[in-house]
Amino acid sequence: MIPREVIQKIRRVQIRTSHKVDEMLAGTWHSAFKGRGIEFEEVRPYQVGDDVRTIDWNVTARSGEPYVKLFREERELSVMLLIDLSGSQSFGTNQQTKREVVTEVGATLAMSAIKNNDKVGLTLFTDHIEKSVPARKGSRHVLRLIREMLYCEPMGTGTDIRQALEHLNRISNRKCVLFLISDFQDENYESTLKVARRQHDIVPVVISDQRESTMPNVGLIRLQDAESGEIITLDTASRSNREAYARLYRERSEARDAMFRRLRLEPLHIETGVDIVEPLRRYFHKRESRT
Repeated sequence: MIPREVIQKIRRVQIRTSHKVDEMLAGTWHSAFKGRGIEFEEVRPYQVGDDVRTIDWNVTARSGEPYVKLFREERELSVMLLIDLSGSQSFGTNQQTKREVVTEVGATLAMSAIKNNDKVGLTLFTDHIEKSVPARKGSRHVLRLIREMLYCEPMGTGTDIRQALEHLNRISNRKCVLFLISDFQDENYESTLKVARRQHDIVPVVISDQRESTMPNVGLIRLQDAESGEIITLDTASRSNREAYARLYRERSEARDAMFRRLRLEPLHIETGVDIVEPLRRYFHKRESRT
């Protein structure tokens, strides 16, 4: 039996995100993420009258007889939310933690899918796969997803994007729109992301906090890495230390964005403490203009 206060919190999130969806979408969801029109289904022998542009030359060469590709119209969208719950998500200095933002973004995207009669699934990950919920439709299903996002207590603290993507590739045979929601404090996942991109429409959603880019001058402090647990003592009064920290953050951010460009992925950036409606709306409209 789910406690009443849990149900009330889930309902509050549902109502709040439902309003955000109404304000944000204005008909852009399907035009932003559909519009691909058709997807490949199978091949069959060429028949008189078939469009020669649909000939599958690879199959034709192997078989010695002409074959054509058959396509079918995409009538519904399958959406997967891949959400990072690692230890670094507990950080936040502007009214919200990153964990609260990923939950709000995830719930809003789930509501968007459900309101448009699309299926939506969820995978929560750290350096482990914490929870995986298959894609389904319906309001009861989206309430379950919101509950998992709100109350999942992760066993791991690190981030393993590569493992999360490999898990998705195992469980998802068909093309989906994949929202990868994380602060991307990880390395060595580019090759796996490249493989996933061949099958799925991937949207990296980069969650950050304004305080992560600079180190304030507050004297001698002890810092603990939220993911590894490592503790260091740092003199923030040192200008060279502050500059080194800012440079390292900038270099990692630039390396991440360069990787996205190499893979032709367009990231969506969202900061804590900022209304998520406007960046989502801008992103959807930008995609809509390209379809």
